[in-house]
Amino acid sequence: MRFNEKDAENLEQLLESLIKMVGKANKNCDSLQKRVSQLEWMIREQQIELRGRNSIRIYSSHPRKQREKVPNHS
Repeated sequence: MRFNEKDAENLEQLLESLIKMVGKANKNCDSLQKRVSQLEWMIREQQIELRGRNSIRIYSSHPRKQREKVPNHS
């Protein structure tokens, strides 16, 4: 198969376009990976914070006395 100058020029342009497309796709993929990593880090930090809060008792550990039931006189 023989290529003339015009065909070679078209192939070169096509190759350049392909390289640019792949570069943009890689850049987008890297950006997406960075966002996913940030999200994973935030979730881990939140889990650690929640675990820390669960170890602190806000309420007394003594059981409450139940109120005596008063009959309803209607």
